[in-house]
Formats: sequence, C-alpha cells, structure tokens
Amino acid sequence: MTKVLVTGGAGFIGSCLTARLLKQGHHVVVLDNFSTGSTTSLKDSITNPRFECVRTDLRDDTILRKILRDCTMVYHLAANSNVRKGTRDTSIDFEQNLVGTRVLLECMRESANCRRIVFTSTSTVYGEPKTIPTPESYGPLRPISLYGASKLGCEAMISAYNHLFGIESTILRLANVVGPTSNHGVVYDLTRKLMRRNDGIKVFGDGTQRKSYLYVDDCLEALLIAGTLKQNEPEVFNVGSSDSVAVTEVLRTIENVLGQRVNGNVEFKDNGDGRGWRGDVREMRLDCSKLKGRGWKVRYDSHAAIETTVRNFLRTNTFEFGNDMRVASLI
Repeated sequence: MTKVLVTGGAGFIGSCLTARLLKQGHHVVVLDNFSTGSTTSLKDSITNPRFECVRTDLRDDTILRKILRDCTMVYHLAANSNVRKGTRDTSIDFEQNLVGTRVLLECMRESANCRRIVFTSTSTVYGEPKTIPTPESYGPLRPISLYGASKLGCEAMISAYNHLFGIESTILRLANVVGPTSNHGVVYDLTRKLMRRNDGIKVFGDGTQRKSYLYVDDCLEALLIAGTLKQNEPEVFNVGSSDSVAVTEVLRTIENVLGQRVNGNVEFKDNGDGRGWRGDVREMRLDCSKLKGRGWKVRYDSHAAIETTVRNFLRTNTFEFGNDMRVASLI
C-alpha cells in the first residue's frame, strides 16, 4: 500500500482518480483549493479510512511539505480549468499552473520519500499543428492560449527538475475528457441547454471545430498506467480517442440520446475565423500509439464517449436548473 497525493483531487478527473486509487488499496491525500472542485464529487471517498482531504492552495509550501513527508508519489492535476478565463485574467494560468507546479516540484526536491510525479498536461501545448493526428514528437510547440503556454511551461520545469534533481516524471497530454461528473465543456453545456429548452441553441464558434473526446474511464486507465512506469528520463504521452467530431456532430449525438431536436435555429457565435474565442484550437486529434504500445487500450471513441456521458447525465440527474442561462461552449 502506498500513500499518494492527488492535487486538484476534488475536480472532475481528480475525484474519479481518487476513487480508483482507493479501490486499489492506496492511501490517498487530496489537496484542493475548491475554487472549481466540490465536496460532492468526493462523497463516495470521504467515508474511506484511507482518504484524507486538505483544503489549501497548492502554493502553500508549508502545508505541502507536511503532506509530502509520507507520500511516495504525486498525481498533479491542479490547474485553472477554465481556458477562456485566461483571456480576461492573464495572471491566473501563470499563478495556478506555473507557480503552483514550481512550488510542488521544489517541495518534492526537498522530500526524502516523494520522488515521482505524473502530470496532466494538455493537447493545447501543440497550438495548431500541421500534422493531424499529432504525435508527441511534433514541433515546434506554439500554444495559442495562455492555458496551453502555462502547461508547456510546467512540462519544461518538470523536465528540468528531473535532470537536475532526479524527480521521476511522466507527462500526459490529454484531449477533451468527458464523463458523468464533468460540469463544464460543450457536452455538458449543450445537454443542459437542450434539457431546459429546445427552441434555439447558441454555440461558440462556427460549429466546424473538430476535437477528440475521451471518456473519463479511458483517461483513468492512462493515469494508472503512467503511475507504474519507471524511467530515468521524463516521458510524454498523448492521451485521446482515435477520432474527432465537429461541434455540430456533438449536438446531433446529444439530440439522438435525448430523443429530441432543436426546434429553433442553432446560432453560431464566432470571431470571424470560426473560433469560439481567441485561443480556441480549431482542430485537435492526437496520435496515441506510443501509450498504446505500453498497454493502454481505448474503449470509447468520441461518439461513444459523448453518448455514454449524456446517458449518465440523465441517469444520475446531474443538472440543477436555476435562473441562469448557460450558453454552450467548447473547452
């Protein structure tokens, strides 16, 4: 049995990972500032005697040092998850992603026991690659969002701490991850909007943006495999489904699951170039053959991931409808 730290463990992917690690018999410490995470997502883990939760900011190095004394590895998922927010507050990605990661790495450098990190990066580090599907070897990497830039900076720091201080590291570049406990992104927002009313839908972008959608269970398998890998050099793996779908296809898939169509118009709101906002990547599909060579298998393609997510939304009664009108968006 090992003691594992999951930063951002109250978020969508982090809470699912926490539950899986507990099921495997690990002792799990969740660190989260709860800016976007919630205690509800941890409701199935809270009663486990091998579960701990620390509500604090990742940049609090005093508390972090205490936590790391007994931990053997870190799954580092804490980050600003709202890509568009970085265009309004240009400091948030720097502070929460870059500074937070630097503090974590420094505390790991000082730790006698915790010398292993698995980091969730993002496909947005590639920017707008000319090679689709995009392999890990693609370059140069030119992110077009502050979120992607900050994640790429985190990758660079992790690589440097590996070479300078021996911190073992694995980096996963994730596609769009969806699942029943997710609470943002195009699948969540479109489903929520259609369940409220179907007399018209507003969508950011022109609807032709193509992305891969990865079901959370497949993502968890990738994370767990990454946690078992042992290598001296930092290694990077793409994690995504083998296909991609346009936003209009996402809408049709959701309509089919719900058994209803948009009665009114679908209004697309783009900036003149088809994007939903500045920094939005128009097309993303990853070459994931490298991780598959390590035994990772994808059970869901993008359509199946979307369908399964929406069916679970309905089964778990995910949505609570208030007076706010959400506009469908892409993350």
